[in-house]
Amino acid sequence: MTNPGCGPIHSSMKVVAHNRRARFDYEILDTVEAGIVLIGGEVKSCRGGQVNLSGAYVSFLGGKPFLKKAKISAYKFAALQPGARAPGYEPERDRELLMKKSEAERLRARAEEKGMTIVPLEVRAGKYIKVLLGVGRGRKTLDKRQRIKERETSRRLREGRDL
Repeated sequence: MTNPGCGPIHSSMKVVAHNRRARFDYEILDTVEAGIVLIGGEVKSCRGGQVNLSGAYVSFLGGKPFLKKAKISAYKFAALQPGARAPGYEPERDRELLMKKSEAERLRARAEEKGMTIVPLEVRAGKYIKVLLGVGRGRKTLDKRQRIKERETSRRLREGRDL
């Protein structure tokens, strides 16, 4: 596990998808990287950036972590391949996450704390497809408004200095 705000774990991996709402809607306290089980054309779709993480979250079934509601579009050439799964393909199916058992248990314990949730922050592609998960607490509407106000104030100050 790493501290939030640290640099990428594997710098050679290309970020193919960001969950921009996650850092706005949640106060990310901890991050962890996990592999993901993909089928057929999903790997090519991920490498092509055809991933949507908005609204996605992680839940545990039988002690194993699963990524839910993450949309990976069907690979556009998958239907041309013999035996392809394109006709019955589900873009939002549950996908198993790969991590050490001890790491999964630690993550599950954090998720069971009151108000904590696990959300995917980004998908990275290198030799393998990896998902950066964030353990965080939901922000209140007031907190969100204050962050927007702070951002606008700092933007105005920067623009004032540039002139």
